[in-house]
Amino acid sequence: MTPTHPIRREWQAFWLALGFLTRIPMLVRIDYSQTLMNQSSVYFPLVGLLLGGIYAALYSVLVLAFSPVTAVVAVVAFHLWLTGAFHEDGLADSADGIGGGLTVADRLRIMKDSRIGTYGTAALVMALALKVALLLDTQLIWLALLVAPAIARLAPLWLMYRLPYITDPDQSKTKPVAEGFSGIRLLVAHALVLIIALACWPWAPYLTLLAAGAVGLTCLLWGRLLMRRLGGYTGDTLGASVVFCELALLALL
Repeated sequence: MTPTHPIRREWQAFWLALGFLTRIPMLVRIDYSQTLMNQSSVYFPLVGLLLGGIYAALYSVLVLAFSPVTAVVAVVAFHLWLTGAFHEDGLADSADGIGGGLTVADRLRIMKDSRIGTYGTAALVMALALKVALLLDTQLIWLALLVAPAIARLAPLWLMYRLPYITDPDQSKTKPVAEGFSGIRLLVAHALVLIIALACWPWAPYLTLLAAGAVGLTCLLWGRLLMRRLGGYTGDTLGASVVFCELALLALL
């Protein structure tokens, strides 16, 4: 049964988003429905903030005993485990499909293949290496680790709002999230990120501008490529957008 009380429904939506994006077990009973899955998307940035808090705390502890390089690599490795490399898998599949397919049907078929190819391997290795390098170039590594996961998870929300959804609806894990995505909930997600940025005073003005730049740049460039090559977005391309947005934000930082 779908929960009827608004507070209970939103509470379950948050936990559903947490379980969807991470390996963290859901500690509440979920009255699952496609509508609730759709509503959970507003909490993607909040889940990102929770992850960012874990990463920043872990880095702060590790850097007391190890070099910044070792600490950053360990945090990235922990991120891959905690999220099940969810977004990185989407990046690899997107690179294989868009890079290796001659037609839209070929690209979608390749993206559904569980095996990773040359394009996917190259994209994954370079993205992880660039993430480590950019984090090490950032003066406030802990701050970047804290806010980047939250801000980056705005990108897939924009793509879901602006682009058509394409893939086999019966086999897609993302369909319940994408179906009927609400512009109001997109505004709520932006408000959550703005609150996060304002809470990071005195860096709030810079973080707000950088967040807008990173999300806008990612959605513009990646979204245009998706429309040309696929005619819309898939679940894998949403995952890739998180990786791209995080790299753009770290580069701007």
